[in-house]
Amino acid sequence: MSKPRRITELTIELTPEESDLLAIVADGETKRISYGTLREKILDNVATLQGWARYDDTTYTTGSAFLVTAGAADVVLPNNASGSIETHMHSDVPFYNPDTQKIQVENDGDVYAMTLAFRAKAASNPSTGDGFYIRLGNTVGTPYSRVRKDFYWPKTDTNWYYFHEIIEFYADSDFVTNGNAIQVHANGVNAQFAEIIYFIQRIQNHRAV
Repeated sequence: MSKPRRITELTIELTPEESDLLAIVADGETKRISYGTLREKILDNVATLQGWARYDDTTYTTGSAFLVTAGAADVVLPNNASGSIETHMHSDVPFYNPDTQKIQVENDGDVYAMTLAFRAKAASNPSTGDGFYIRLGNTVGTPYSRVRKDFYWPKTDTNWYYFHEIIEFYADSDFVTNGNAIQVHANGVNAQFAEIIYFIQRIQNHRAV
């Protein structure tokens, strides 16, 4: 029988094989696990920390658009999520609820990136400075309305335009409890919206461990 060697005497192996065994010491007991099994467990856990979902509205099209009245109060940008993909969320909470029209988050402290894809146009000839903005709503404690983007129409242009906008936000406790919504406001002239898609990614999971 070969004499046991110290760790410092072992050959350094930078490319371990799947079948190589590793020693793990816990509560005074030494156990073993293969490198391949340990690697898969780590990768599985890392994968569940993030995730994504997509929600497509099928109600509003360029032939029957959602109208936002200029100067009126902000309204929620609608999405019935009739076409949706949620198989890769890795979350107990859907990222969007079409019944409440709200974005949902799982944990206080989570971080998300959201892509809004849609088409929009001025309903009548716009003047200089006319346009619209999209934003999140405020919650108790966090001024999410600062997560906002302003858009301006080319003068006298009433063509349909494609938009692909990305916003990022973290979740506070009120967001977890009550959700939040994408709101839109038109300035100067009415605005029309169609072909709305929400693509939401969780890029940091702040779950308790």
